[in-house]
Amino acid sequence: MKILLVEDELKVNRFIKKGLEENGFFVEVAFDGLSGVRMACTGLYDLILLDIVLPKVSGLEVCQQIREAYQSVPILMLTALGTTEDKIRGLDTGADDYLTKPFHFEELLARIRALSRRNNLESDSVVELQVDDLIINLDSKEVARGPKGITLTLREFQLLELLARNKGRVLSRVVIAEKIWDQSFDSGSNVIDVYINYLRKKIDSGHDKKLLHTVVGMGYVLRE
Repeated sequence: MKILLVEDELKVNRFIKKGLEENGFFVEVAFDGLSGVRMACTGLYDLILLDIVLPKVSGLEVCQQIREAYQSVPILMLTALGTTEDKIRGLDTGADDYLTKPFHFEELLARIRALSRRNNLESDSVVELQVDDLIINLDSKEVARGPKGITLTLREFQLLELLARNKGRVLSRVVIAEKIWDQSFDSGSNVIDVYINYLRKKIDSGHDKKLLHTVVGMGYVLRE
């Protein structure tokens, strides 16, 4: 499980990161709101831990921008602002849960596990993904663009599903390697480019409107 921690207090940041990594999580950190937005919108995270009082951009603004760019990622706010009004404001901005500092680390782990279970249930309930006229059935593993069925290999289907679940978001080759090939990215390998080309030929060939795009120097995106 990959977590983004946006927390400007160095000691708190290190404490949470160390504890989460000891419990098997992969954690990346940001120390201000601007970096938090940038990382959240370019990386692929399973959950975001977000402080409210941040330099440059407030946590509430960060949460709002993340929600505008990427609807489904769970956001757990961590803050010393513990009044009912503060909690309501955070939840209204798009946070899924709210934990007031100071807190017991075991409670943080419990909240993370609860959000993870809820998000997995919501993901599992999705039967069909659609990008323009491209339909992906997650139960039958059938893919069609318009009336025409498309035959994909297992790896091609996994890659297409990842892109479709994140439609409109540019996914880097590093993120794709971690999610699909479950390995550290070898910058000298062209396996991802090869599979992207396979996929592009199958879903875009013969169509005037192209869905799979390369963003030079950044990665790949599936968009309408």
